[in-house]
Amino acid sequence: MAFFRKGHEIHTRRFSRNMGLGLVLAAFVALVFGLTIAKVSQDEFAIPDAAEGAGYGEND
Repeated sequence: MAFFRKGHEIHTRRFSRNMGLGLVLAAFVALVFGLTIAKVSQDEFAIPDAAEGAGYGEND
């Protein structure tokens, strides 16, 4: 059976850098998700009515 060797210093630094970047990415995703939930849960949120043209190309 192979012996487990002690990891090189560069692997330790790389792991800590990857862990930090992963936490920053997770925080960004949580922020965007929270802002999306806050925007959708507002009372005045409404999907534009397609029958009214939704304001595309009309200058009346």
